[in-house]
Amino acid sequence: MEVGQLRDGLLQLILLIISIGLHEFGHAWMADMRGDPLPRLQGRVTLNPFAHTDPIGTIAIPAFMIFFGPGFSLIGWGKPVQVSLPNPKTRRMDDIYITLAGPAMNVVLCLVLALIGTLGDFDPKSQEVIIVFLARGIFLNAGLAVFNLIPVPPLDGSRLALRLGLYSEELFLAIARWGFVILIVLINIPGFRRFIYWVMSPLLDGSALVWPYFERFL
Repeated sequence: MEVGQLRDGLLQLILLIISIGLHEFGHAWMADMRGDPLPRLQGRVTLNPFAHTDPIGTIAIPAFMIFFGPGFSLIGWGKPVQVSLPNPKTRRMDDIYITLAGPAMNVVLCLVLALIGTLGDFDPKSQEVIIVFLARGIFLNAGLAVFNLIPVPPLDGSRLALRLGLYSEELFLAIARWGFVILIVLINIPGFRRFIYWVMSPLLDGSALVWPYFERFL
């Protein structure tokens, strides 16, 4: 493996760890705001990405896919934030807000990275690594925001479908048994990847409005 490939792989892995960590922080922070004590008791209301890291799902499997290129699309996950939803009167809405907070954090990260790009006014020749890091971060977080809204367990979209009444408990559990297999198949279907990119487009276009140079990556 060449030095450039190793550098690019490490950048991609670092971005994934940060992005997944902040996604899980979004869940934990919203749960804390809604009066759920469990995430804070478990040390999850923190910006430290390693508090949200799953050794297998956040590091080992993504690293294998990045550095050894088995031919599958990149997939990874963080340590799920556990919630207790202690208030029966607001339990349904609490769960909806908590679930949405993860993808929302990735949307915020897209805009923050674009803002860093435009305020930093980086030189493409001497600071190419920084520019590529920011651009890949925008693509990654746009992808995480959209992908996590797919209504297949264990993704956030399935939890929303359950709470919005689109899934019954029985249907949710039935899909959950095959959720991981379904996702592996989906992410390796070219048409599905094109659909995800199409849904990502408003986020990418919005990032380009904030950071005009990013348009060169689209």
